[in-house]
Amino acid sequence: MKRPTIADIARRAGVSKGAVSYALNGQPGVSAETRARIQAIAQEIGWRPNLAARSLSGARADAIGLVLCRPARFLGVEPFFMELISGIEGELAASSCALMLQVVADHEAEIAVYRRWWGEGRVDGAILVDLHADDPRVPVVERLGMPAVVTGHPSGAGSLPAVWSDEVAVLREVIEYLAALGHRHIARVAGLPALLHTRIRDEAFAELCAESGVSEHPVVHTDYTGEQGARATRRLLSSRARPTAIVYDNDIMAVAGLSVAQEMRLDVPAELSIVGWDDSPLSQVVRPSLTAVTRDIPACGAHAAQTLLRLISSGETGSLEGPPARLLPRGSTAPAGRDRTVSRAM
Repeated sequence: MKRPTIADIARRAGVSKGAVSYALNGQPGVSAETRARIQAIAQEIGWRPNLAARSLSGARADAIGLVLCRPARFLGVEPFFMELISGIEGELAASSCALMLQVVADHEAEIAVYRRWWGEGRVDGAILVDLHADDPRVPVVERLGMPAVVTGHPSGAGSLPAVWSDEVAVLREVIEYLAALGHRHIARVAGLPALLHTRIRDEAFAELCAESGVSEHPVVHTDYTGEQGARATRRLLSSRARPTAIVYDNDIMAVAGLSVAQEMRLDVPAELSIVGWDDSPLSQVVRPSLTAVTRDIPACGAHAAQTLLRLISSGETGSLEGPPARLLPRGSTAPAGRDRTVSRAM
């Protein structure tokens, strides 16, 4: 069956196509009775506006874009993005706005998507994630004039509004907690080194460890996958002076690290304390359950969508600092033992 058109409505209502257009677009030129009749017919036959035609006339697309520069297989196991999207979708649904999602391989491809979407009128704006230091996407989006919001620290967002949370404050809580338990050799299994939030955590981790008397604080960068998280953990635990605690930049790597420790016959938390990041359900179903940095990721998505919708509708700008993350101690952390830096034959 073909898509219902304005001509179909006009024929059933016995009016011109121009009258139908006036009625459906809220313009004067038709009586209230005719407008009501036309709207009732449109609803009855399932008519919807043609977005392609609307874009040619400069009308709103009622859609925003989200491009993820990550391997598609990664999205199926990474709780962060699913929770972020759930928050975005929850806010957009209340505004009858759609989300266009695309996965790409690199920033060049991502920029090409923004140019196409904006040039073709497919979206009214976009949410940029995974902000990099000196991110090439920011100046391109600024030049396009496309409304956009960044989920990341304002220092890297240029003139774009940012939705962010304080990485340093919660990392301080983590390091001070582990230091209070007697840990003086704390490692960190970090994410991608080019990401701005990774660099912020890198700098803060070194400074906070020094302030707290943590003498050894190695960092291993990964791609956030469980495979690389496990590899980094095995490398750290096989070293001559192994860490007494490891902080992971996401839950997937923390769970993988827990498995490696158990395979190597290390007791968690008696011989190794583990802290994860984001506190997804993964943190709570493993044993021992993971001490984790918990934050409201769906709320972050909702705030980003709200900020973008305000920017689109009224031009209102301004960054928004979201609710702070906090440390939630569970069974995977305990006081440091006395002879735990002695090398083991594995």
